[in-house]
Amino acid sequence: MVTRIKIDFVSDVSCPWCAVGLSSIEQALSRIDGEIEAELHFQPFELNPGMPPEGQDTVERLSHKYGITPEQVRHNGEVITARGREVGFTFNMDKRTRTYNTFDAHRLLYWADLEGHQLALKHALLKAYFTDGEDPSDHETLIRLCRESGLNKDRAREILDSKEYSAEVRARERFYTGQGINSVPSIILNDRYLIQGGQSPEAFEQALRQVAETG
Repeated sequence: MVTRIKIDFVSDVSCPWCAVGLSSIEQALSRIDGEIEAELHFQPFELNPGMPPEGQDTVERLSHKYGITPEQVRHNGEVITARGREVGFTFNMDKRTRTYNTFDAHRLLYWADLEGHQLALKHALLKAYFTDGEDPSDHETLIRLCRESGLNKDRAREILDSKEYSAEVRARERFYTGQGINSVPSIILNDRYLIQGGQSPEAFEQALRQVAETG
C-alpha cells in the first residue's frame, strides 16, 4: 500500500541551500518510490524582500547581511558547491554575481501550482540563477522559463504585467512567517512535522519513513 505525504517546501529561488534541499528530498523520494507518494508544493519565502529592481552585488550583500568577509563568502560558496555536487545540482558561483528580487518568480510559481507545472518551473528557476547566472527578476527570462516548463508564455506575460497573485503570495508568506518560519528551506510534512536546512537524502528518507509510519 502506498502512503501519501503532503510536502510543503518553503523556500526562495535565490537560496542555494534550497536547491540542495530539493535535490536531496527528490533523491530520497526516488529511493522510496512505490512506498511513499509525495504531494509536493512550493511555498513562498523571500530572503531579500526589499531588494530593488537592479539587484545588488552578491558578495557585498552577503557580507553585509551576515557580517562576514568576502573571503568567508567565497569559502561558503565552495562548501555549497561541493554539497550541490553530492546531490547532483550544479552551482556556478562565479556566474551568480548579483542578488535579485524574487517576488515575481513566486507569483509565477503560485500560478504554476494551479496549472500542475510548479516542480518544472522551480527546477528551471534554480538552474537559471545558480547554474546559468540569469536574472530571476527579469520578465523576459521568466516568460522563457515558463514556456520551457510547459506553461503558456502569453498568460505568464499577462500575470507579470499585472498584480495578479500578489495578494495570495503575500498571504502565504505571512502564514509561514507567522508559524515561526524564519529560515529556508523549511520542509513541512503533513502540516505537522518540520525539517529545516539542506539535509542529506538519507535524513529526508528517514523522516519520510517515520511520518509514513506515524501518519
